[in-house]
Amino acid sequence: MASMLALFFSFLILLTPSPSHSAVSSIDLGSEWLKVAVVNLKPGQSPISIAINEMSKRKSPALVAFQAGNRLLAEEAAGVIARYPEKVFSQVRDFIGKPFGYVNNSLDAAYLPFDIVQDSRGAASFRIDDGVTVYSAEELAAMVLGYASDLAELHAKAPVKDAVITVPPYFGQAERKGLLQAAHLAGINVLSLVNEHSGAALQYGIDKDFSNGSRHVVFYDMGSSSTYAALVYFSAYNAKEYGKTVSVNQFQVKDVRWESQLGGQNMEMRLVEFFADEFNKQVGKGIDVRKSPKAMAKLKKQVKRTKEILSANTGAPISVESLHDDRDFRSTITREKFEELCKDLWEKSLNPVKEVLKHSGLKIDDIYAFELIGGATRVPKLQAKLQEFLGRKDLDRHLDADEAIVLGASLHAANISDGIKLNRKLGMVDGSTYGFVVELDGPDLKKDEGSRQQIVQKMKKLPSKMFRSIVHDKDFDVSLAYDGVDLLPPGTLSSTFAQYVVTGLKDASEKYASRNLSSPIKANLHFSLSRSGILSFDRAEAVIEISEWVEVPKKNIILENNTTTSNETLEAGPKNSTTEEIDVNLQTDSEGSSSSTANVDQNTTDIATEKKLKKKTFRLPLKITEKTMGPGVSLSKEALADAKRKMELLDNEDKERRRTAELKNNLEAYIYATKEKLESSEEFEKISSKDERKSFMEKLDEVQDWLYTDGEDASATEFQKHLDSLKAIGEPIFSRYSELTARPAASKLARKYLDEVQEIVRGWEKNKSWLPRERIDEVVKDAEKLKKWLNEKEVEQKKTSAFSTPAFRSEEVYKKVVDLQDKVLSVNRISKPKPKVEKPAKNETAASDEDASSEGTTTKSENKSEKESDSPPSDDKKKSDDGRDEL
Repeated sequence: MASMLALFFSFLILLTPSPSHSAVSSIDLGSEWLKVAVVNLKPGQSPISIAINEMSKRKSPALVAFQAGNRLLAEEAAGVIARYPEKVFSQVRDFIGKPFGYVNNSLDAAYLPFDIVQDSRGAASFRIDDGVTVYSAEELAAMVLGYASDLAELHAKAPVKDAVITVPPYFGQAERKGLLQAAHLAGINVLSLVNEHSGAALQYGIDKDFSNGSRHVVFYDMGSSSTYAALVYFSAYNAKEYGKTVSVNQFQVKDVRWESQLGGQNMEMRLVEFFADEFNKQVGKGIDVRKSPKAMAKLKKQVKRTKEILSANTGAPISVESLHDDRDFRSTITREKFEELCKDLWEKSLNPVKEVLKHSGLKIDDIYAFELIGGATRVPKLQAKLQEFLGRKDLDRHLDADEAIVLGASLHAANISDGIKLNRKLGMVDGSTYGFVVELDGPDLKKDEGSRQQIVQKMKKLPSKMFRSIVHDKDFDVSLAYDGVDLLPPGTLSSTFAQYVVTGLKDASEKYASRNLSSPIKANLHFSLSRSGILSFDRAEAVIEISEWVEVPKKNIILENNTTTSNETLEAGPKNSTTEEIDVNLQTDSEGSSSSTANVDQNTTDIATEKKLKKKTFRLPLKITEKTMGPGVSLSKEALADAKRKMELLDNEDKERRRTAELKNNLEAYIYATKEKLESSEEFEKISSKDERKSFMEKLDEVQDWLYTDGEDASATEFQKHLDSLKAIGEPIFSRYSELTARPAASKLARKYLDEVQEIVRGWEKNKSWLPRERIDEVVKDAEKLKKWLNEKEVEQKKTSAFSTPAFRSEEVYKKVVDLQDKVLSVNRISKPKPKVEKPAKNETAASDEDASSEGTTTKSENKSEKESDSPPSDDKKKSDDGRDEL
């Protein structure tokens, strides 16, 4: 499947002339798992591919842990979760923008023993194992996103800062803003947030043709913690491209409905509760395994495996070693029992589908395809319930359940990036998953339909701009809220999510109150809905219209000129012009007139005027001050700056930790490999004395003892120091060892080449007589010098002890041979000179006649420059690409 996708994508993407944006990524950040896809146009790599983690897996746990002063991410964090469940933070995405009470209840329900505190916003922050340091949900999410960004760069082998991040449809304003702040802390430039269902729709439609007919498709996604159904309409339209009419595919998200508290984890928790009760019954004595965080962490880990087995089998075992109080737990469960435990969940899982059909007005038969995505859709009972409700024998599974969203999001990233574009187009029209209203409050503002207006209806196109206008003359408050209390993001306590104070309107009203207002003062409010689904209050302005009487010249006034017999007619200027504009026009006309009109009698230049009513409009910017409070408030600038410093400190510590671990491994590997060579190879006895080997082995044992005692907590510098000290002893020995075979091989090659040089020289003398003799002699001389040097060194080496530094090394021989080869090649490349061709003598009679005819005249060649010559280029010239002659 993956190879087919890579082959297909290779035909979709091409690089535009902007090399600085040659790689972008998409990040599918889930409650439990993290997937990363990279769009990379580097030669030799697949254009779109899934980034593999350090364990060669295509998805990574979305985990952050703090243990013994170290930060652990993803697979490293997963490795300690059973031993230290209180130190491994999971589901961090779902805690962004949530009230403290909601987070606390969620943790209790999932048996997650995190140490949480309430911050100044009313949100939950997480205290790590040092008992002092506290991180917000945004900071923990930033750590996970930073890991994802590192995966993308390692995979692309190039910097990848631009990314698209997926979000579930039920994410509200606080969650989306918080996720953007987390990405900022991680150093990611977010091109856009994209709804998960839109990513799946992109992946579904990119390789299909809808020119023959449109279709409605429902994407049903049950993941780890949530479920949704999205109705998407695929169609095609005709467009002009390079003068031709082409069919372009597009899709529009019509509706999406969800159950934000229903997912695979809910099924797992039913099994956890069942097995916890069974263990308590087996042990008895009033023991409750639920009170042990470690035991529950172990049980949850094994339950995941049991649930996976039940998806393919009618029964499954569970086995947990030393679950609690050194007691093992073993049991079995049938699929039938599992389905009974989750009976209410199966009915609940149909709600998103029912809601989509209800609000769209479509019937089941109107749905072309019902695509399943998300890991939990693999559960047989869930599929059976959907098939029963839809009346279909089979459901559609054309997409990869785990990777469809991240791959589709990568297509979106490529489409909106500056440096990459798609050959095959697929238009995307996504909409806001929530409706929004704007509420106004202030002195003399009545609470009526005018003070509360819908500004964004559900599924309004992304992005969009909105405008509202109110007649008012005093400062006022603006609140943005979700449209209705029945559809709010999970954990949201109030429908209002943003509050502002608009000031400056009162001052503007008082300033212009004495003027003749042609209409009441009003305030214009400008809003925008971003591609990421975030509603913003962008600006506000006061609009003031004033009517004033101004004097303007009358039209068609005739001026009598005493010095001429004719009359000049001056127009009074364009209609509705101001007096100042008329004066300018008159001055311009007089400057451009003749002298006959310049001496007009001053008594006759007084132009009659009349009064006209003019309207002037003033637009004055108003000040907007945000006063939003509560857990959904974004991190302040100060908090962001502090978080950024903490992130950089942790990143540097991680780099140093990885460097320390690498050097420790290098030192350990060097010790074991060296000992094995010294103990197993008899060849070392030929190039080292017994005392030298003994001394070296003692040094190796000494460093090894240090490595497993004091070296457990040593720094990278200490590991490097010990490694260097061992290499200083070992390198001379290993060098002599390698030269045992390398030196004779190099000498043999050199002598063989010297024989070849003799043959080459004889061939030159016989077949290439044009070669300069001095160059040939130079090659012969260098060959003799090499032969003499080699003879002397080999004699010297025989006199040198095998335990001492060699008289010469193999690399010296190879260097001299290469130098001689270069000289031979340079002589061999000398080409044979072309024979000289003598020009035939001119016919004397023709020449004398030509001289006579040209005597006393100027030839054409003398009247033309060399560049203007009409003669064709000679045989010794060639035409260059731009038409000019070249030698």
